[in-house]
Amino acid sequence: MPSSRPLRADARRNRDALLGAAREAFLAEGDVGVEEIARRAGVAIGTLYRHFETREALIAEVYRQEVAELCATPARLLEQQAPEEALRTFFLLLVEHAAVGRGMGEALESIMATDSPVFDEARDGMAAALDELLAAGRAAGVVRDGVGGRVVLRALGGICGMRAAGWQDDAVTIATLLHDGLLHGAAGGA
Repeated sequence: MPSSRPLRADARRNRDALLGAAREAFLAEGDVGVEEIARRAGVAIGTLYRHFETREALIAEVYRQEVAELCATPARLLEQQAPEEALRTFFLLLVEHAAVGRGMGEALESIMATDSPVFDEARDGMAAALDELLAAGRAAGVVRDGVGGRVVLRALGGICGMRAAGWQDDAVTIATLLHDGLLHGAAGGA
């Protein structure tokens, strides 16, 4: 976004409508043009370009929002669930996120070739969210020491990177095995 000033209410509504329309279109259809996104958001194409200088900037922002929502969940999960259950729930959310990423795959490919920091930022955020959950589990004596969020994220990334039919069911099963392995040998005696 060109300016750091807060957006007016109507500009914020337009931006939110564009992001919502883009997210729905990318998830449902993959590669959708900006003209169609603007039409679905009920704004002119010029409005889209005032908020997002390029199609890639729009795609990156949709993906950033997805990741930000995901990375905001650990605190809420820890308020509602025991640490080991919060960790398990987050693993399943990561698998679901991978499915969303696959739905956006065609759109995301257009920013993979750029120098966009969006994927590095996403990995850093997800690793930090996992670190928060792992630390809570260690503090409760239910998660083993010596494993950090980045290592767990790499393991889950490998699992979710499978391209074969039925990958998501397999990813849930393997994520559950990874979760159980993190509980085994914890200070609390698992």
